[in-house]
Amino acid sequence: FRPESIYNNSDRPRRAAQTFQKRRFNMAEFKVPEQKNLVFIGEAGSGKTETAVNLALRMAREGGRRVHFFDMDQTKPLFRARDCEAQLEREGVVFHFQAQYLDAPTVASGVIETLRDESSAVLMDIGGGAHGSHMIGQFSHLLNGENTRVLYIVNPFRPWSGRREDIDVTMRRVLGAARLSGFSLVANPNLGPDTRPEDVLEGLRRFSGLFPGEEALFVCALEGLCSKLEGQIREPLLPIRLNTVPEWLAGSGT
Repeated sequence: FRPESIYNNSDRPRRAAQTFQKRRFNMAEFKVPEQKNLVFIGEAGSGKTETAVNLALRMAREGGRRVHFFDMDQTKPLFRARDCEAQLEREGVVFHFQAQYLDAPTVASGVIETLRDESSAVLMDIGGGAHGSHMIGQFSHLLNGENTRVLYIVNPFRPWSGRREDIDVTMRRVLGAARLSGFSLVANPNLGPDTRPEDVLEGLRRFSGLFPGEEALFVCALEGLCSKLEGQIREPLLPIRLNTVPEWLAGSGT
């Protein structure tokens, strides 16, 4: 999720108002993926971090395994999970981060131990694109196992997500750099804090056009929109609270 100002205003769906509330569906109940290790990848700006933070908080509140969050994003200066460290730890999430020295890549300690620990749930927020994904290639022997689910986040409103060919190129680069063999799609259709319900629906229409015959594992939407989307989508819905956007950039919010 990103502030509205970095989006082109032409991205605002023109016909979304006509599509909103045309069809009614029985929306599936959202359930946390059963795999204990979750890896969040995708292009920069897709909303990986916000999705990962919200899911980590939900898992910690539901109880069960001890939740470990690894901030491994070293490709951007803003909208980082480390800015939510205090909030995550207040909710019981163990936060892992290793500061960079100059521009040298660094990896937080404890990755292998927690990936193998059956009593721990692990969420790994990986930097955007192939550059950031190189960092986890060294753990591929664990991340390609049955205990891990890789989530590829797609925001169909982003400039580089307009064509399937562009997405496929990014996917190949990211998965190749991380040495990952498979993934599940997550739809994150939004235009920032001022996203409307009809924008989410238009984004899902675009998502379906990009991935015909495929369904998202779940859909992300601002928590204030979820009740308005009931009956409008069939996929499970993960309510999103903006945690990484500073107040001075948050706009009107929802």
